[in-house]
Amino acid sequence: MILKGTNIEHKLHKIKEKQLKEHQILDEVKEVLRRDSLRETKISKELTSKNRSDSNEFIFDLLETNNIFHIDQIKEICIDYRLRFLDSAYFKGKIPQSALSKIKELESAHDTEIKGYKIMAPSKLFKLEDKDDPLLFAPIGNDYFYLVHKWGSDLHPLRKLLVWPFKNIVNLAFLVLLISFMVTFMVPDGLFSKHSSAAEFWIIFFFMFKCVASVVIFYGFALGKNFNPAIWNSKYYNA
Repeated sequence: MILKGTNIEHKLHKIKEKQLKEHQILDEVKEVLRRDSLRETKISKELTSKNRSDSNEFIFDLLETNNIFHIDQIKEICIDYRLRFLDSAYFKGKIPQSALSKIKELESAHDTEIKGYKIMAPSKLFKLEDKDDPLLFAPIGNDYFYLVHKWGSDLHPLRKLLVWPFKNIVNLAFLVLLISFMVTFMVPDGLFSKHSSAAEFWIIFFFMFKCVASVVIFYGFALGKNFNPAIWNSKYYNA
């Protein structure tokens, strides 16, 4: 058996080609990462921008119908749970990487740049101007919005009940009456007279009602609080 000689020049060319391919692959990976970084920077800039947009050029056949909501539906949830629906520029929390990835997927699928982001979240998560569960939306048009991403933990199961008094003045008045009634029953019999009577009960109740109502009114005016329907889409702290 005759062994074929080793062509050193050929070996050198093979090593050179291999190294060139490796460098080419590395350059391609670097370019992909650079473009991806630029996209994320652009998306982050848009999320903090105050430039408003009422619609985006989505391909409707690619949208999930379960994620499409009308402004009236969003408003109802905000009022029930005392949430705000504001431009993403006012959001002071950190937008997670999962949300950015979802935005990039949407933009690639629909071949568009999404603008006019909105976020639904409790007031404490927004940077509100003076006068635990964010949802990121993008406008479709005609007062419809597409739910892009949700992150964070769910709202407290009793939040709707806890914020029920702030839904309107009737609910608040009912709560004040109920608290006054309960406090009146806690007053010991014979504290103001030897014999309890219905007249005495209603006098004490009226006194308690005035005290509780005064505290509620002071709290409302001092902290600039308002009812849910007035703040759901307001960017002002004391709206």
